[in-house]
Amino acid sequence: MQKTISIGALARRTGVAVSALRFYEEKGLVFPERNAGGQRRFLKADIRRVSFILIAQNFGFTLPMIAEMLSALPEGRTPTKADWAAISAEFRAVLDGKIETLTQLRDNLDGCIGCGCLSLEKCKLYNPEDRAAKHGAGPRYLMGDRPNNA
Repeated sequence: MQKTISIGALARRTGVAVSALRFYEEKGLVFPERNAGGQRRFLKADIRRVSFILIAQNFGFTLPMIAEMLSALPEGRTPTKADWAAISAEFRAVLDGKIETLTQLRDNLDGCIGCGCLSLEKCKLYNPEDRAAKHGAGPRYLMGDRPNNA
């Protein structure tokens, strides 16, 4: 069974353009080897690696963030389940934070979010005189501050 695949095969399998795979290589996200003819050869396990990159990008992770997470994986060999478990714990923690923020957004968007506009009657009760501003810029209550600690 063949352990490596061409860049074209990886592109077809993942739906990622060949140019994007070259870009991922340039950014240190994938590490193809070169055959005697100079062609890139990827491990079949790179299908999972590229799929992880796509998923992480869909959740708003930047390429530097993804590269940092993937740096825990070994180069030159197929990552084991334990290798993937190590980075999935970090990924899961960040996703949990995003889920919490999205839940807060969904539940509080029609009320005061601590942005300081004071345009709703509720805002005048929860954020009188824009007390949330002492915690910094942005929608402070959506970012985790609470009216009772404002």
